[in-house]
Amino acid sequence: MTATTLEGGFEAPAYQAASAFRQIMEAMARPGQIREIAGTAPPAPLSVAAASVILTLCDTTTPVYLAGAHDTAALRQWIAFHTGAPLSGPGQCAFAIGDWAALAPLPAYPVGTAEYPDRSATLIVEMPELTRTGATLNGPGIRDQITLSLPDRAAFQMNAAQFPLGLDFILTCGARLAALPRSTEVR
Repeated sequence: MTATTLEGGFEAPAYQAASAFRQIMEAMARPGQIREIAGTAPPAPLSVAAASVILTLCDTTTPVYLAGAHDTAALRQWIAFHTGAPLSGPGQCAFAIGDWAALAPLPAYPVGTAEYPDRSATLIVEMPELTRTGATLNGPGIRDQITLSLPDRAAFQMNAAQFPLGLDFILTCGARLAALPRSTEVR
């Protein structure tokens, strides 16, 4: 175990996890809104926002899949030490982390079942930028419409067409995040 493994988590876990949880839930409740989240210093290439999501939502019962460049020994050890979350493949994960290309293909992830639509994966997509331009979003939690930079509009449209099944997404860039639940329509 290295010093990097032990560092970078929340310094005041109860307070920071509660604050991060609120930011994440606000992002899910208001799709497309960009929120700031901080308080971590994870190993590269994990962003501050993605690390905060992992520290807040993952524990020993939430399998995590690390895709592409995110599948490093340092990151595996960091997640194990700070959350105890088991690592898994894409077909068994509750959360997957990576950039858009590494997370493909989307059909590899669980989308839930008719009886249990909540048994789907949440993909944490590390973005090169996260801006209020691009695709137009509407649906629950959006007053009229909002715009958000998305990596592949068609993939999000196909995902929304599966509702109530489908994947949920948390897009991260540095200390910023935005959420795109499966109920969000993308145009």
